[in-house]
Amino acid sequence: MSTNPGSTNPGAANPGGEGEFGRQGTKGPIVPKTAAEALRPEAGTPPPSKRSRASRSQVVVFLNFFLSMVILVVLASGAALYFGMQAFVEPGPSANGDTFMIKPNTGVQEIADQLERRSLISDARIFRLGVRATGNETALKAGEYAIKPRASMRDIMDLFKSGKSVMYSLTIPEGLTVEQALQRVADQEALTGDMPPSLPPEGSIATDTLRFTRGATRQQMVDKLVADQKKLVDDVWSHRAPDLPVANVDDFVTLASIVEKETGRSDERSRVAAVFLNRLAKGMRLQSDPTIIYGLFGGKGKPADRPIYQSDLDKQTPYNTYMIKGLPPTPIANPGRAALEAVANPSKTDDLYFVADGNGGHVFAATLEEHNQNVARYRALQKKQADAAAKASGQTTAPAAPDGNADGNDAGDNGDGGENGDAAQ
Repeated sequence: MSTNPGSTNPGAANPGGEGEFGRQGTKGPIVPKTAAEALRPEAGTPPPSKRSRASRSQVVVFLNFFLSMVILVVLASGAALYFGMQAFVEPGPSANGDTFMIKPNTGVQEIADQLERRSLISDARIFRLGVRATGNETALKAGEYAIKPRASMRDIMDLFKSGKSVMYSLTIPEGLTVEQALQRVADQEALTGDMPPSLPPEGSIATDTLRFTRGATRQQMVDKLVADQKKLVDDVWSHRAPDLPVANVDDFVTLASIVEKETGRSDERSRVAAVFLNRLAKGMRLQSDPTIIYGLFGGKGKPADRPIYQSDLDKQTPYNTYMIKGLPPTPIANPGRAALEAVANPSKTDDLYFVADGNGGHVFAATLEEHNQNVARYRALQKKQADAAAKASGQTTAPAAPDGNADGNDAGDNGDGGENGDAAQ
Protein backbone atom coordinates (compact mmCIF):
# COMPACT_ATOMS: atom_id res chain seq x y z
CA MET A 1 0.00 0.00 0.00
CA SER A 2 1.46 3.33 -1.02
CA THR A 3 1.48 6.31 1.33
CA ASN A 4 1.33 10.00 0.70
CA PRO A 5 4.70 11.41 1.50
CA GLY A 6 3.04 14.70 2.53
CA SER A 7 0.89 13.08 5.14
CA THR A 8 1.57 11.02 8.18
CA ASN A 9 -0.68 8.54 9.94
CA PRO A 10 -1.70 10.31 13.08
CA GLY A 11 -2.06 7.13 15.01
CA ALA A 12 1.42 5.90 14.01
CA ALA A 13 3.38 9.13 14.22
CA ASN A 14 1.53 10.56 17.32
CA PRO A 15 -0.23 7.85 19.22
CA GLY A 16 -1.49 10.31 21.86
CA GLY A 17 -3.12 12.44 19.21
CA GLU A 18 -1.09 15.50 20.17
CA GLY A 19 2.32 16.99 19.46
CA GLU A 20 4.47 19.74 20.62
CA PHE A 21 4.00 21.76 17.50
CA GLY A 22 0.64 20.41 16.45
CA ARG A 23 -2.92 21.49 17.26
CA GLN A 24 -3.88 19.75 20.49
CA GLY A 25 -6.89 17.52 20.58
CA THR A 26 -7.56 17.64 16.79
CA LYS A 27 -7.65 14.93 14.20
CA GLY A 28 -6.21 15.35 10.77
CA PRO A 29 -2.95 16.56 9.43
CA ILE A 30 -0.59 18.35 11.78
CA VAL A 31 -0.07 21.96 10.91
CA PRO A 32 3.35 23.09 11.94
CA LYS A 33 3.53 26.24 14.19
CA THR A 34 6.21 28.70 14.54
CA ALA A 35 7.81 29.22 17.89
CA ALA A 36 5.91 32.48 18.35
CA GLU A 37 2.65 30.80 17.59
CA ALA A 38 3.35 28.03 20.02
CA LEU A 39 4.04 30.52 22.81
CA ARG A 40 0.87 32.55 22.12
CA PRO A 41 -1.82 31.90 24.83
CA GLU A 42 -4.90 30.08 23.75
CA ALA A 43 -8.41 31.58 24.11
CA GLY A 44 -10.21 31.08 27.49
CA THR A 45 -13.80 30.27 28.35
CA PRO A 46 -16.12 32.24 26.10
CA PRO A 47 -18.33 34.89 27.80
CA PRO A 48 -21.97 34.02 28.60
CA SER A 49 -24.54 34.84 26.11
CA LYS A 50 -26.62 38.03 26.52
CA ARG A 51 -29.68 38.06 28.93
CA SER A 52 -32.91 37.08 27.42
CA ARG A 53 -35.34 39.73 26.41
CA ALA A 54 -37.84 38.50 29.08
CA SER A 55 -35.35 38.98 31.92
CA ARG A 56 -34.85 42.57 30.83
CA SER A 57 -38.65 43.30 30.90
CA GLN A 58 -39.82 46.38 32.90
CA VAL A 59 -42.55 44.29 34.56
CA VAL A 60 -40.00 41.85 35.91
CA VAL A 61 -37.83 44.70 37.16
CA PHE A 62 -40.82 46.32 38.89
CA LEU A 63 -41.91 43.05 40.46
CA ASN A 64 -38.43 42.47 41.81
CA PHE A 65 -38.37 45.99 43.29
CA PHE A 66 -41.87 45.63 44.72
CA LEU A 67 -41.03 42.31 46.37
CA SER A 68 -37.90 43.82 47.88
CA MET A 69 -39.89 46.76 49.25
CA VAL A 70 -42.53 44.45 50.72
CA ILE A 71 -39.86 42.50 52.52
CA LEU A 72 -38.32 45.72 53.85
CA VAL A 73 -41.71 47.04 54.99
CA VAL A 74 -42.53 43.75 56.75
CA LEU A 75 -39.17 43.78 58.50
CA ALA A 76 -39.54 47.46 59.47
CA SER A 77 -43.12 46.92 60.67
CA GLY A 78 -42.08 43.94 62.71
CA ALA A 79 -39.28 45.92 64.29
CA ALA A 80 -41.59 48.88 64.97
CA LEU A 81 -44.23 46.58 66.48
CA TYR A 82 -41.68 44.91 68.72
CA PHE A 83 -40.18 48.12 70.04
CA GLY A 84 -43.64 49.72 70.30
CA MET A 85 -44.92 46.87 72.44
CA GLN A 86 -41.81 47.10 74.57
CA ALA A 87 -42.48 50.81 75.12
CA PHE A 88 -46.16 50.06 75.84
CA VAL A 89 -45.37 47.76 78.77
CA GLU A 90 -42.20 49.31 80.16
CA PRO A 91 -42.33 51.60 83.27
CA GLY A 92 -43.62 55.10 82.56
CA PRO A 93 -41.86 58.45 83.01
CA SER A 94 -43.85 59.73 86.02
CA ALA A 95 -41.86 59.33 89.24
CA ASN A 96 -44.68 60.55 91.53
CA GLY A 97 -47.87 59.54 89.76
CA ASP A 98 -50.91 61.79 89.61
CA THR A 99 -54.67 61.86 89.27
CA PHE A 100 -56.17 62.00 85.79
CA MET A 101 -59.70 62.96 84.83
CA ILE A 102 -61.50 61.49 81.81
CA LYS A 103 -64.62 63.41 80.96
CA PRO A 104 -67.55 61.63 79.31
CA ASN A 105 -67.27 61.15 75.54
CA THR A 106 -63.52 61.82 75.46
CA GLY A 107 -61.73 60.01 72.61
CA VAL A 108 -58.56 57.91 72.86
CA GLN A 109 -56.50 60.45 70.92
CA GLU A 110 -57.38 63.30 73.27
CA ILE A 111 -56.72 61.07 76.30
CA ALA A 112 -53.33 60.07 74.90
CA ASP A 113 -52.37 63.68 74.13
CA GLN A 114 -53.28 64.80 77.67
CA LEU A 115 -51.31 61.96 79.22
CA GLU A 116 -48.23 62.89 77.20
CA ARG A 117 -48.55 66.61 78.00
CA ARG A 118 -48.63 65.76 81.70
CA SER A 119 -45.61 63.43 81.33
CA LEU A 120 -47.60 60.40 82.47
CA ILE A 121 -46.65 58.53 79.28
CA SER A 122 -43.69 58.91 76.92
CA ASP A 123 -45.45 58.74 73.54
CA ALA A 124 -49.11 59.45 72.78
CA ARG A 125 -48.95 57.57 69.48
CA ILE A 126 -47.80 54.35 71.12
CA PHE A 127 -50.51 54.62 73.76
CA ARG A 128 -53.18 55.26 71.13
CA LEU A 129 -52.02 52.39 68.91
CA GLY A 130 -51.66 50.07 71.90
CA VAL A 131 -55.22 50.77 73.03
CA ARG A 132 -56.56 50.17 69.52
CA ALA A 133 -54.44 47.07 68.95
CA THR A 134 -55.84 45.46 72.12
CA GLY A 135 -59.42 46.29 71.11
CA ASN A 136 -60.02 48.70 74.01
CA GLU A 137 -60.65 51.90 72.09
CA THR A 138 -64.27 52.09 73.30
CA ALA A 139 -63.64 50.43 76.68
CA LEU A 140 -62.06 53.38 78.53
CA LYS A 141 -64.50 54.74 81.12
CA ALA A 142 -65.04 58.31 82.28
CA GLY A 143 -63.90 59.15 85.81
CA GLU A 144 -61.00 60.37 87.91
CA TYR A 145 -58.14 57.92 88.30
CA ALA A 146 -55.10 57.69 90.57
CA ILE A 147 -52.12 56.77 88.37
CA LYS A 148 -49.31 55.12 90.31
CA PRO A 149 -45.66 56.17 89.95
CA ARG A 150 -43.90 54.58 86.95
CA ALA A 151 -47.17 53.12 85.67
CA SER A 152 -46.75 51.69 82.16
CA MET A 153 -49.07 52.57 79.30
CA ARG A 154 -50.69 49.15 79.63
CA ASP A 155 -51.19 49.74 83.37
CA ILE A 156 -52.88 53.05 82.63
CA MET A 157 -55.05 51.51 79.91
CA ASP A 158 -56.13 48.71 82.25
CA LEU A 159 -56.92 51.26 84.98
CA PHE A 160 -59.09 53.33 82.64
CA LYS A 161 -60.77 50.18 81.42
CA SER A 162 -61.57 49.03 84.98
CA GLY A 163 -63.52 52.18 85.83
CA LYS A 164 -62.04 52.22 89.36
CA SER A 165 -62.25 55.96 89.87
CA VAL A 166 -60.97 57.94 92.85
CA MET A 167 -63.70 57.94 95.50
CA TYR A 168 -64.44 60.94 97.73
CA SER A 169 -66.33 60.98 101.03
CA LEU A 170 -69.01 63.30 102.34
CA THR A 171 -69.70 62.77 106.06
CA ILE A 172 -72.71 64.20 107.87
CA PRO A 173 -72.27 63.58 111.63
CA GLU A 174 -75.21 62.97 113.93
CA GLY A 175 -76.63 66.06 115.56
CA LEU A 176 -75.92 68.65 112.86
CA THR A 177 -78.75 70.88 111.77
CA VAL A 178 -79.87 70.81 108.14
CA GLU A 179 -78.13 74.13 107.54
CA GLN A 180 -74.87 72.85 109.02
CA ALA A 181 -75.13 69.61 107.04
CA LEU A 182 -75.75 71.37 103.76
CA GLN A 183 -72.80 73.66 104.39
CA ARG A 184 -70.63 70.55 104.26
CA VAL A 185 -72.15 69.64 100.92
CA ALA A 186 -71.47 73.15 99.62
CA ASP A 187 -67.85 73.05 100.81
CA GLN A 188 -67.02 69.71 99.14
CA GLU A 189 -64.85 70.82 96.20
CA ALA A 190 -65.16 67.51 94.33
CA LEU A 191 -68.89 68.11 93.85
CA THR A 192 -70.28 70.24 91.05
CA GLY A 193 -73.38 72.35 90.53
CA ASP A 194 -75.40 74.66 92.73
CA MET A 195 -77.00 73.97 96.07
CA PRO A 196 -80.77 73.52 96.26
CA PRO A 197 -82.61 76.85 96.28
CA SER A 198 -84.27 76.05 99.63
CA LEU A 199 -83.38 74.03 102.72
CA PRO A 200 -85.09 70.69 103.35
CA PRO A 201 -87.07 70.44 106.60
CA GLU A 202 -85.10 70.20 109.84
CA GLY A 203 -84.28 66.62 110.76
CA SER A 204 -84.67 65.28 107.21
CA ILE A 205 -80.96 64.79 106.37
CA ALA A 206 -79.36 61.38 106.87
CA THR A 207 -76.35 61.25 109.18
CA ASP A 208 -74.14 59.11 107.05
CA THR A 209 -71.00 58.97 104.89
CA LEU A 210 -71.60 59.06 101.15
CA ARG A 211 -68.98 57.89 98.65
CA PHE A 212 -68.92 59.52 95.25
CA THR A 213 -66.70 60.27 92.27
CA ARG A 214 -65.61 63.72 91.15
CA GLY A 215 -68.28 65.37 89.05
CA ALA A 216 -71.29 64.27 91.10
CA THR A 217 -73.64 67.19 91.74
CA ARG A 218 -74.55 68.79 95.03
CA GLN A 219 -78.22 68.38 94.22
CA GLN A 220 -77.66 64.63 93.84
CA MET A 221 -76.02 64.46 97.26
CA VAL A 222 -78.83 66.38 98.97
CA ASP A 223 -81.49 64.27 97.24
CA LYS A 224 -79.81 61.07 98.39
CA LEU A 225 -79.39 62.30 101.98
CA VAL A 226 -83.07 63.20 102.15
CA ALA A 227 -84.16 59.91 100.59
CA ASP A 228 -81.92 57.87 102.89
CA GLN A 229 -83.24 59.63 106.00
CA LYS A 230 -86.85 59.07 105.00
CA LYS A 231 -86.18 55.39 104.42
CA LEU A 232 -84.42 55.10 107.79
CA VAL A 233 -87.15 56.92 109.72
CA ASP A 234 -89.91 54.84 108.12
CA ASP A 235 -88.04 51.64 108.88
CA VAL A 236 -87.39 52.44 112.57
CA TRP A 237 -90.90 53.86 113.07
CA SER A 238 -92.39 50.64 111.71
CA HIS A 239 -90.54 48.67 114.42
CA ARG A 240 -91.45 50.94 117.36
CA ALA A 241 -92.74 49.64 120.68
CA PRO A 242 -96.50 49.02 120.50
CA ASP A 243 -97.21 51.22 123.55
CA LEU A 244 -94.97 54.12 122.47
CA PRO A 245 -96.72 57.36 123.57
CA VAL A 246 -95.78 59.35 120.45
CA ALA A 247 -98.58 60.65 118.25
CA ASN A 248 -96.97 60.55 114.81
CA VAL A 249 -93.73 60.15 112.90
CA ASP A 250 -93.02 63.90 112.96
CA ASP A 251 -93.11 63.99 116.78
CA PHE A 252 -91.00 60.82 116.75
CA VAL A 253 -88.22 62.54 114.74
CA THR A 254 -88.46 65.68 116.88
CA LEU A 255 -87.96 63.77 120.12
CA ALA A 256 -85.14 61.72 118.56
CA SER A 257 -83.37 64.96 117.62
CA ILE A 258 -83.52 66.12 121.26
CA VAL A 259 -82.11 62.80 122.46
CA GLU A 260 -79.39 63.09 119.82
CA LYS A 261 -78.32 66.49 121.17
CA GLU A 262 -78.54 65.49 124.84
CA THR A 263 -76.11 62.57 124.78
CA GLY A 264 -73.61 60.94 122.48
CA ARG A 265 -73.22 57.81 124.58
CA SER A 266 -74.80 54.69 123.16
CA ASP A 267 -75.44 53.20 126.60
CA GLU A 268 -77.52 56.21 127.66
CA ARG A 269 -79.70 57.05 124.66
CA SER A 270 -82.63 54.74 125.41
CA ARG A 271 -82.65 55.87 129.07
CA VAL A 272 -82.57 59.57 128.11
CA ALA A 273 -85.43 58.87 125.70
CA ALA A 274 -87.35 57.21 128.53
CA VAL A 275 -86.93 60.29 130.75
CA PHE A 276 -88.45 62.58 128.13
CA LEU A 277 -91.27 60.17 127.34
CA ASN A 278 -92.06 59.81 131.05
CA ARG A 279 -92.14 63.59 131.46
CA LEU A 280 -94.43 63.99 128.43
CA ALA A 281 -96.77 61.34 129.85
CA LYS A 282 -96.98 63.27 133.15
CA GLY A 283 -97.45 66.67 131.47
CA MET A 284 -94.05 67.93 132.66
CA ARG A 285 -91.95 70.31 130.63
CA LEU A 286 -88.98 68.69 128.92
CA GLN A 287 -86.58 71.46 130.00
CA SER A 288 -83.86 70.46 127.54
CA ASP A 289 -80.98 72.89 127.09
CA PRO A 290 -80.43 72.04 123.37
CA THR A 291 -83.96 73.26 122.58
CA ILE A 292 -83.08 76.63 124.13
CA ILE A 293 -80.01 76.86 121.91
CA TYR A 294 -82.00 76.08 118.75
CA GLY A 295 -84.62 78.66 119.70
CA LEU A 296 -81.90 81.30 120.10
CA PHE A 297 -79.59 80.50 117.18
CA GLY A 298 -81.62 78.36 114.82
CA GLY A 299 -79.92 76.15 112.23
CA LYS A 300 -76.62 78.02 112.42
CA GLY A 301 -75.95 76.65 115.88
CA LYS A 302 -74.55 78.23 119.01
CA PRO A 303 -71.07 79.76 118.78
CA ALA A 304 -68.56 77.50 120.52
CA ASP A 305 -67.51 80.20 123.00
CA ARG A 306 -71.06 81.14 123.97
CA PRO A 307 -72.29 79.49 127.22
CA ILE A 308 -75.94 79.06 128.15
CA TYR A 309 -76.96 81.74 130.63
CA GLN A 310 -79.64 81.51 133.28
CA SER A 311 -81.39 84.37 131.52
CA ASP A 312 -81.64 82.26 128.35
CA LEU A 313 -84.04 79.95 130.14
CA ASP A 314 -86.53 82.81 130.42
CA LYS A 315 -86.43 83.87 126.77
CA GLN A 316 -89.68 83.06 125.05
CA THR A 317 -89.19 81.09 121.83
CA PRO A 318 -91.27 78.30 120.24
CA TYR A 319 -88.39 75.93 121.06
CA ASN A 320 -87.74 76.85 124.71
CA THR A 321 -88.92 73.71 126.48
CA TYR A 322 -88.41 75.47 129.81
CA MET A 323 -91.30 77.71 128.76
CA ILE A 324 -93.51 75.55 126.53
CA LYS A 325 -95.18 72.26 127.29
CA GLY A 326 -94.75 69.27 125.03
CA LEU A 327 -92.44 69.04 122.03
CA PRO A 328 -91.09 71.96 120.02
CA PRO A 329 -92.66 72.54 116.59
CA THR A 330 -89.86 70.87 114.60
CA PRO A 331 -86.76 68.78 115.18
CA ILE A 332 -83.70 70.67 116.38
CA ALA A 333 -81.12 68.55 114.50
CA ASN A 334 -80.75 65.50 112.28
CA PRO A 335 -81.00 62.38 114.45
CA GLY A 336 -79.02 59.27 113.60
CA ARG A 337 -80.18 55.67 113.67
CA ALA A 338 -79.17 55.12 117.31
CA ALA A 339 -81.21 58.07 118.58
CA LEU A 340 -84.23 57.05 116.48
CA GLU A 341 -84.07 53.49 117.76
CA ALA A 342 -83.70 54.73 121.35
CA VAL A 343 -86.97 56.67 121.07
CA ALA A 344 -88.74 53.87 119.20
CA ASN A 345 -87.80 51.37 121.93
CA PRO A 346 -86.95 53.29 125.12
CA SER A 347 -85.79 51.80 128.40
CA LYS A 348 -88.39 50.67 130.92
CA THR A 349 -87.74 53.06 133.79
CA ASP A 350 -89.45 55.53 136.11
CA ASP A 351 -86.67 58.12 135.71
CA LEU A 352 -87.80 61.73 135.33
CA TYR A 353 -84.49 63.55 135.72
CA PHE A 354 -80.86 63.37 134.66
CA VAL A 355 -77.85 65.60 135.12
CA ALA A 356 -74.22 65.46 134.01
CA ASP A 357 -71.87 63.40 136.13
CA GLY A 358 -68.76 65.38 135.19
CA ASN A 359 -67.19 62.46 133.32
CA GLY A 360 -69.03 62.65 130.01
CA GLY A 361 -72.10 60.76 131.15
CA HIS A 362 -75.21 61.37 133.24
CA VAL A 363 -76.82 60.25 136.47
CA PHE A 364 -80.55 59.58 136.50
CA ALA A 365 -83.20 59.97 139.17
CA ALA A 366 -86.88 59.08 139.57
CA THR A 367 -87.58 61.71 142.27
CA LEU A 368 -86.83 65.39 142.58
CA GLU A 369 -85.11 64.86 145.94
CA GLU A 370 -82.67 62.36 144.47
CA HIS A 371 -82.15 64.59 141.49
CA ASN A 372 -81.31 67.61 143.63
CA GLN A 373 -78.66 65.57 145.41
CA ASN A 374 -77.17 64.63 142.02
CA VAL A 375 -77.19 68.29 140.99
CA ALA A 376 -75.43 69.30 144.21
CA ARG A 377 -72.72 66.72 143.64
CA TYR A 378 -72.28 67.92 140.06
CA ARG A 379 -71.96 71.56 141.14
CA ALA A 380 -69.44 70.64 143.81
CA LEU A 381 -67.42 68.82 141.17
CA GLN A 382 -67.64 71.85 138.90
CA LYS A 383 -66.36 74.13 141.67
CA LYS A 384 -63.51 71.76 142.49
CA GLN A 385 -62.46 71.62 138.85
CA ALA A 386 -62.69 75.41 138.56
CA ASP A 387 -60.55 75.92 141.68
CA ALA A 388 -57.94 73.50 140.35
CA ALA A 389 -57.86 75.32 137.03
CA ALA A 390 -57.52 78.67 138.77
CA LYS A 391 -54.69 77.39 140.93
CA ALA A 392 -52.89 76.03 137.88
CA SER A 393 -53.20 79.40 136.17
CA GLY A 394 -51.93 81.33 139.20
CA GLN A 395 -55.26 82.85 140.27
CA THR A 396 -56.25 82.83 143.94
CA THR A 397 -59.98 82.19 143.34
CA ALA A 398 -61.97 80.73 140.48
CA PRO A 399 -63.83 83.22 138.26
CA ALA A 400 -67.55 83.48 138.86
CA ALA A 401 -69.88 81.84 136.38
CA PRO A 402 -71.33 84.49 134.04
CA ASP A 403 -74.97 85.46 134.61
CA GLY A 404 -75.85 82.31 136.51
CA ASN A 405 -74.62 79.76 133.96
CA ALA A 406 -77.33 77.17 133.51
CA ASP A 407 -74.97 74.23 133.14
CA GLY A 408 -76.08 71.51 135.52
CA ASN A 409 -79.12 73.59 136.42
CA ASP A 410 -82.21 72.18 138.10
CA ALA A 411 -84.21 75.01 136.62
CA GLY A 412 -87.92 75.47 137.07
CA ASP A 413 -89.98 76.87 139.87
CA ASN A 414 -92.36 73.94 139.86
CA GLY A 415 -89.81 71.27 140.64
CA ASP A 416 -90.09 69.56 137.28
CA GLY A 417 -86.74 70.57 135.89
CA GLY A 418 -83.14 69.68 136.24
CA GLU A 419 -81.59 68.23 133.12
CA ASN A 420 -78.00 68.18 132.10
CA GLY A 421 -75.99 71.19 131.16
CA ASP A 422 -73.43 69.50 128.96
CA ALA A 423 -75.77 69.10 125.99
CA ALA A 424 -74.15 68.72 122.60
CA GLN A 425 -73.50 72.08 121.06
